[in-house]
Amino acid sequence: MKKEDAVARRKRLLSNPKSAYESVTPEELERMENLCSRYKDLLDGSKIERQCVEMTRSLAEQYGFKAYERGMKLVPGDKVYTNDLNKNVILAIIGTKSLDQGIHMIASHLDAPRLDLKPNALYEDSEQALFKTHYYGGIKKYQWMSIPLELRGVVSLKNGTMVDVQIGADPYDPVLVITDLLPHLGAEQAKKTIGEGFPAESLNALVGIKPDPEEGSERVKLAVLGILNEKYGIIEDDFRTAELSLVPATNARDVGLDRSMIGAYGQDDRSCAYAAMQAILETEAPLYTSICALVDKEEIGSEGVSGMNSAHFDTFIGDLCDMQGVKLEHCYQASFCLSGDVVNGYDPNFADAHDKRNNAMMGYGIGVFKYTGSRGKSGASDASCETMAKVRKLFDSAKVVWQTGELGKVDLGGGGTVAKFIAQRNIEVVDVGVPVLSMHAPFEITAKIDLYMCFKGFKAFYADKA
Repeated sequence: MKKEDAVARRKRLLSNPKSAYESVTPEELERMENLCSRYKDLLDGSKIERQCVEMTRSLAEQYGFKAYERGMKLVPGDKVYTNDLNKNVILAIIGTKSLDQGIHMIASHLDAPRLDLKPNALYEDSEQALFKTHYYGGIKKYQWMSIPLELRGVVSLKNGTMVDVQIGADPYDPVLVITDLLPHLGAEQAKKTIGEGFPAESLNALVGIKPDPEEGSERVKLAVLGILNEKYGIIEDDFRTAELSLVPATNARDVGLDRSMIGAYGQDDRSCAYAAMQAILETEAPLYTSICALVDKEEIGSEGVSGMNSAHFDTFIGDLCDMQGVKLEHCYQASFCLSGDVVNGYDPNFADAHDKRNNAMMGYGIGVFKYTGSRGKSGASDASCETMAKVRKLFDSAKVVWQTGELGKVDLGGGGTVAKFIAQRNIEVVDVGVPVLSMHAPFEITAKIDLYMCFKGFKAFYADKA
């Protein structure tokens, strides 16, 4: 037998990861830019989960999806959607195979870290009006100080009217801000830990200083209420029946002199959610019933009626199973799910926090993560090698550039996804997603090529015939 060439032997035996840019055509690069342009527009318009749901519903209807109603007669190829309290949305395309053969599902979350207004939010101190906040999800509190903030959300008035509130997105709108201590007086603050130096109760947004012309107490607070009342019909008691949040008043931008990245708020996890949504919108006549579940509350444990741990998902899939005379648990047992959630990208500025050999790299494609969790894999679903092999075969066949990774060094912490709640339903699942820098910061960074590979991988998953 002829001795194998040394170069060929090295190529056959050794892994040789390369930038995803090495594997794409000019036509794919053009499609990537078009995909990312639409993505940036949607990020700017959907900074809270309600807006994400409405955007998804609107786009789905443009692609032929109809609102699901219990009792509908559905046949292969039919497209339906359902939402729960306008906080999550599920898109479905009925497949040609029976549901006892399972569903192909991608689950991502729409919520992102933010600052929620407290029920008794507006107050006056030293002739300054401020909003008290309660942060949502894991944040570094100092990152939310001295940056422009928008007010977004809904208010349920006493008469039952729902009012949409949005202040700060328009270039002519005012913005809000949480002030920080000047460095000249910050010597004592600098001695404290980050947690001690920036207590949560100090995250109070400056709202105004101009007093109402009428005499009396709390004149600045009264003036602010007058503005809100004139614009939205709000009175102070309405804050108790409101969902109002402060989010960064910054638009999505290209990052890098080469424009290879995107910087924006909320890319965890709207990057994966957008890729999943766009993939199912472009899917026609799948073999397996295709599901895209875009859920809420992941950042606080997937709890609540709109989280992945809610029975809303089971009720909807159960309805579909009832139509075909299939037991829900039998459908779940035969199903496969990609838990679409982001992971940290390797950051050379913080090399000590990463295991470089086992960390996802920016620009190296979609990440496939056997487990997440923290320290001893706590909170992970830990996919089997057979599950990993299925995804490997699928992505390789579709020429999707992919990589593996972990969430930093083992004992430094970690994080979870919706995967474990899907696994609890006896659904085979693995985490797949886009690497992110500055995760949970008000301005997160993703690579365009990774987002494109995520979309390409999700689309191949829905089209899978295996």
